[in-house]
Amino acid sequence: MKFRKVFVGMVLVFLLPGSSFAQDVFIAGVNPDKRPENAPVITKAAKPDGWYGRALTGVSQPYPYSLHFLENQGNWFTPFIHPGMPGPYDIRRWHKSE
Repeated sequence: MKFRKVFVGMVLVFLLPGSSFAQDVFIAGVNPDKRPENAPVITKAAKPDGWYGRALTGVSQPYPYSLHFLENQGNWFTPFIHPGMPGPYDIRRWHKSE
């Protein structure tokens, strides 16, 4: 008899919504198509000194218009400004020997 009361009490606790539960907690993945209202927003992407020089390594002037994307490059990763494979694939000479 005591076990039945405890069991019914536990079921009621788990089934009935309680006021002690937080209502405004963000759970990632519930609405993946919506950005949370309190999510931080990047307003300006800062490029450190020498960023353009590094990004244009191995490219001669006049720079092609196809590199115009560098003006709008934000703080995300782009493989264009990092050395790639060495050897015959290094067309921008990132790995040139001094």
